[in-house]
Amino acid sequence: MTFRAHALSFLDTALRVPPLFVMDEVLKCCFGFSRAIHVSYANILSDQNPFLNDEGFGELDTEDMKAWQVENDTASLLEAVDEGGGEGGDESMFSSFAPAIAKVLMFKLVYTAATITFLLSSQRLIKVYLVVASIAVILTGYQGNMAVVRHLTSPPQSTKPPVLMSALSLNTTALWDSGGTLSALTVNYVLQSSLGYLFTALCSGPQHPFLHKLIIVSFLLPTLSMLLSLPSQVLSTVPVAAALLPLAVVKYTVATNLLKCFQVVVEGYQYARRVMRDFGLHSLLESEWVRLNVPNVLRTFWMIRVAHHLVTLLGEFMYVHGEYQSLWALDMPAVYVIFKAVMTQGCETAVALLGMTSIVSYVSHYVGVVFQMILLTVEDDERSMGTVCAILFFILAEQSGLTVMEGEKRFIRLCRNFCLLFTAMLHFIHNMVNPVLMSLSASRNPALYRHVRALVVCSMLIFFPVVLLFVLWSFYPLSTWLLAVSAFSIQVIVKTLVSLLIYALFLVDAYRSTFWEKLDDYVYYIRAFGNSVEFVFGILLFFNGAWIYVFESGGSIRAFMMCIHAYFNIWCEARNGWTVFMKRRTAVNKINSLPEATQEQLENHDDVCAICFQGLHSAKITKCNHYFHSETERAPEQDIRGHQRDENVDTEELPVWGPARTNRKGKTTRICKTQRKIVKVFKRKRA
Repeated sequence: MTFRAHALSFLDTALRVPPLFVMDEVLKCCFGFSRAIHVSYANILSDQNPFLNDEGFGELDTEDMKAWQVENDTASLLEAVDEGGGEGGDESMFSSFAPAIAKVLMFKLVYTAATITFLLSSQRLIKVYLVVASIAVILTGYQGNMAVVRHLTSPPQSTKPPVLMSALSLNTTALWDSGGTLSALTVNYVLQSSLGYLFTALCSGPQHPFLHKLIIVSFLLPTLSMLLSLPSQVLSTVPVAAALLPLAVVKYTVATNLLKCFQVVVEGYQYARRVMRDFGLHSLLESEWVRLNVPNVLRTFWMIRVAHHLVTLLGEFMYVHGEYQSLWALDMPAVYVIFKAVMTQGCETAVALLGMTSIVSYVSHYVGVVFQMILLTVEDDERSMGTVCAILFFILAEQSGLTVMEGEKRFIRLCRNFCLLFTAMLHFIHNMVNPVLMSLSASRNPALYRHVRALVVCSMLIFFPVVLLFVLWSFYPLSTWLLAVSAFSIQVIVKTLVSLLIYALFLVDAYRSTFWEKLDDYVYYIRAFGNSVEFVFGILLFFNGAWIYVFESGGSIRAFMMCIHAYFNIWCEARNGWTVFMKRRTAVNKINSLPEATQEQLENHDDVCAICFQGLHSAKITKCNHYFHSETERAPEQDIRGHQRDENVDTEELPVWGPARTNRKGKTTRICKTQRKIVKVFKRKRA
């Protein structure tokens, strides 16, 4: 990636961050429902300065305090109803609700405008920021002019003669005494002229040289008026009059582009409908996700937001201690308070939660990359650990109502979600190491370091859940969340042990000199045990979730996730397991119905199995006098154990599939009808 591409990507990311801050602030205000905010977010708002709070950050209110809040809220509500219930009640209620409705509509309009701005292309974003920068230049010039006017119209500067009059009358003494006035006017003159030229460069309105000169003069008008002996009332209104012309130019620019803005929104809507109709919603989301560079934008937004909170908290810590060198006095309790405050405020809105989710995705992705480097495997983009962990973290946060919780409760729920996410990452790592173990055991790979790497990862998958279970059960009481984490952890341990047992069996079979007929049965029993344990824990997790939904915290997202879990992890697994069991049972019964070959028959036959090409130490005889292994489950091209054919036997001369036969149409075949049935039975058993 070239430097120019990096610069453009950075610019696009930087341009899309401010709209996220606007949406975040609107969500903090709950679209203008300020009274509801102060009631439901009382703890958070009171703990913005945790170091000034004797109880620390986010302490829960006592029951008396909660009851006091409820009583006062009820009393204030009854008082408002009583006041509106008398004469003129309708007018008073309308006068109180009308500003509130207007405020809510204004916040919604701002949120919609910020969302549309976030979705714009880079070129249109630059045009929007040019207009915003023009308004910022006007406000800066206005504030500078007002500051100079207040300074020069207040005593003792107001008693001095005007600078222009002193210069025209050659009053050097007055000019010398007005050094502060002259310097203030000079600085403001330079500032306002620079702002005027900057405004003409930024504004995309009418490009007329005379208009540009008038705009520059309007910025300098308050400075020039201070040279004259005008009344204070007139001088105080000059900065406002000076800002009218630039504001009029900006308004004209916005008004002339309103129709174009509406056309852009309509074109975007039509484009979205067309892509959804032709390619589906998934394609639209994927293309827009890449175009907007959403992960980098969210990560940048969240890191800036957290940095702002962190600087604020460190400033409060220094203010409490009264020394600028007090940062060296940071101890572990203070660091814990800062960490808890940052993490709690880092997910207080939906936009902030998305930013935290992007950070979780980034960290999880590189954790997966580390384990891929250990296992020497390649990542599958469709099953990236970062993507899966991000989706899981966001769903856990939404179904638990993380953004609407109080400070301490939110931090506790966030820690619990991270524990669940950690167990999910262990499951994902097991899915990475399991095929590596099977491949190493089947291919008889002599590279010892690859075996050691896989076994080290498996030991970590057993060690971490055990330590987690020990810590949680030692320091936390029994709860539905603890049961869920324990179930997930035990599932990881059982799945890892099953993988290790199958790996060991395949290694033993790979170094055996004779065919191990019972191997497939042992593998089937071990896998059946692991699947049964996983199925039982799935049922336990379903009932645990049902208990949480009914008695602790319900919600549509939790109900939807329970339905998905019940269908995919319980119903589908039970149906697939029963289907495999019945197929295997049918295959075993059909194979057992065939007669067993004696040792004398095997010596007279002196051939290999027609399916696995292994020597016949025991065999079943079909009605057409063909010999097969009774325990064979895999065809030679699908033998994952890596058995080699007998080197002393020339397989090209063997009548593996029996004698050649010619049908009525003259076509020669080498597999009879009975053999086809046996192959189908073996395939059914293998499934």
